[in-house]
Amino acid sequence: MLEVGMKAPEFTLNNQNGQQVSLSDFIGKKVVLYFYSKDNTSGCTKQSCGFAENYPLYEEKNAVVIGISKDSVTSHKRFADKYELPFALLSDPELEVIQAYDVWKEKNMYGKKVMGVVRTTYIINEKGIIEQAFTKVKAAENPIKMLEII
Repeated sequence: MLEVGMKAPEFTLNNQNGQQVSLSDFIGKKVVLYFYSKDNTSGCTKQSCGFAENYPLYEEKNAVVIGISKDSVTSHKRFADKYELPFALLSDPELEVIQAYDVWKEKNMYGKKVMGVVRTTYIINEKGIIEQAFTKVKAAENPIKMLEII
């Protein structure tokens, strides 16, 4: 996990519409950056829909929400359309950003050790500095807790 007070690693990835999105696009705004394992899974859907339901409140606080997983742009497009997600879902199939943010870890899945994304949320301030870092977050609670913190 990256440390609070560090400059957040810059990135540029494609969103669900195939458009490039960079972290630096949001200088001057708070960024709630959440990493999740897979589109259309139970926990990830709860988390994403929670952010969507509360998105106007994030906007009121001059904040944006960005989700990142290794799913494809096409998968993100279907997921975002299905649940009417109003924010960017970024595709990182090469794991470059996922590894830069230190969220690709060994996990225990059904008794087997596998590599995967550990559900993690970073709050990045208006100057691109990591303000808060949360690992192993609870999917359903994460959107409200992040809103309270920012």
